[in-house]
Amino acid sequence: MIESLLVVNRGEIARRIIRTAKLLGVRAVAVHSEADAGLPFVTEADEAVCVGPANPAQSYRNVEAVLAAAKSTGVQAIHPGYGFLSENADFAQAVAASGLLWVGPGPDAITAMGDKINARNLMAAAGVPVAPGTTEPAADLTAAVEAASEIGYPVMVKAAAGGGGMGMGIANDEAALRTEYDKVRAFAERMFGDGSVLIERYFPRVRHVEVQILGLADGRVVALGERECSVQRRNQKLVEESPSPAVTPELRSRFLAAAVRAGEAVGYRNAGTVECLLDPTTGEFFFLEMNTRLQVEHPVTELVYGVDLVEEQLRVAAGLPPTFDPDALTPRGHAIELRVNAEDPKRFLPGPGAITTWTEPTGEGVRVDSGYVAGNTVTPFYDSLMAKLIVSGADRAEAISRARAAVAQFQLAGPKNNLPFFAELLDNPEFLSGDYDTGIVSRMR
Repeated sequence: MIESLLVVNRGEIARRIIRTAKLLGVRAVAVHSEADAGLPFVTEADEAVCVGPANPAQSYRNVEAVLAAAKSTGVQAIHPGYGFLSENADFAQAVAASGLLWVGPGPDAITAMGDKINARNLMAAAGVPVAPGTTEPAADLTAAVEAASEIGYPVMVKAAAGGGGMGMGIANDEAALRTEYDKVRAFAERMFGDGSVLIERYFPRVRHVEVQILGLADGRVVALGERECSVQRRNQKLVEESPSPAVTPELRSRFLAAAVRAGEAVGYRNAGTVECLLDPTTGEFFFLEMNTRLQVEHPVTELVYGVDLVEEQLRVAAGLPPTFDPDALTPRGHAIELRVNAEDPKRFLPGPGAITTWTEPTGEGVRVDSGYVAGNTVTPFYDSLMAKLIVSGADRAEAISRARAAVAQFQLAGPKNNLPFFAELLDNPEFLSGDYDTGIVSRMR
């Protein structure tokens, strides 16, 4: 097993990785910005290094500072968590060139999946279903209009280098396409340094279902079930559950087989997620993207499959076999994750501030992965995620019942928060039925 680890992240995911490292006897070193010096992950690490000011570009995404911290602390490996440098192929290559172990997929896989058009084409060649769309960037507005007329409206206009629900627009007709194309292209150039745009069929009623994969040290790729991620605002997830209430055993077998093919097509190693769109009317599903890292929502898979995905990541990086039998993966029960964000529960606009009250819920089947405690301040410099409230039960009904109780028990004051939204969702007939789609939040508002 790896003996020492640099955690290049912050908040709840840094704390989560450090927790597993300590259980395994791995020395955990944290990096942090000046703004995060007082957060729990810094004090819980065996050692911590400040790598710069609040601006992520000068701290958490500062490759030179991060590698200097790795060298000065003598760590053996680097875990990037999610976000920041986690899907940066150049950083992964720099880590390997420095003689360190990279806890993630290889740079080639990150590069292959980082460009949405290239990823679509690779998946299609591997026999993974993809939605109708362009096989190369729409070079200009004329090309975009021609592509949309062939695909058929409505269409999704997407930044080829985007991810995490960013850089996307919907066009129901040519006039809207002309507006969205320019908007998405400008956003992509500003945010990703790459203005490439693809045009893809848009499904007005669709579910977002993803499969957790793990590329093992021996070269095999295994799938650890699916997660339903259709409760979203602005194309970004708020709630995830496993298994998906929309997926039948027959559909599940097709989902998992496609996800394994996707991983095998790029020689995938370590943890990753194959995200898909599911048409609930026809039962067809289409590849959306592959996230070449650990997902925010990984805990629901951990609870249903009884594995520690961070431990499995470390074992793969160290060349060790998994703790489980890949041929005997058996899901048990149901799990739901609620992302507790510092945002108002109506419009979901950020609401940072000092935390005056923070009391986490407890009880059977309740887990909280948090990044803060009372007395900390949620700053405007980073994502609004404060904690993940994860509940599990013997079935979906029990998980929902426990989630209701846990939301009511969670005491949080200071920043704005979306706990009231979750209380509303957990009594929403559409959500309770399990027959919901990505439009559920807009219908609630």
